[in-house]
Amino acid sequence: MAGPETPKRIAWAARAARQLKLILPGGLLTYYIGVLEEFWRTIHGLNGPLGRTGALGAGGLGLTTVILFFYILLMPILTGEESDFRVWRQTPTLSAVIHLLTASIVIGWLLAVTTLGQWSNLGYIRAIIGGMVHRC
Repeated sequence: MAGPETPKRIAWAARAARQLKLILPGGLLTYYIGVLEEFWRTIHGLNGPLGRTGALGAGGLGLTTVILFFYILLMPILTGEESDFRVWRQTPTLSAVIHLLTASIVIGWLLAVTTLGQWSNLGYIRAIIGGMVHRC
């Protein structure tokens, strides 16, 4: 009878590289359908003050998402301990950060899609596609 299987350790750099592979195609698609241009137009108030508020909120939540994501990636370096993501709910720091990360992704995506769909020239279909690509 075999003993408990040792979890496979993956270096944080390998995890980061695997996640970063999604950024290039997503960035290209976002550029192609014009999401960034419309987002900046909305942030600068060219699509109305309420749209600007929504775009600033979505941008702030997007920045929060990126910061929390990098914090999770860098936790092993910062704390000196390898994180076990299979039992993340039992780790106080990871539990709090993952809940905040999930909330920032969901609320930020909904706010970005609603803002771009309502107050830009993209419409809801391209806003949803751009929002999905942007949040990957």
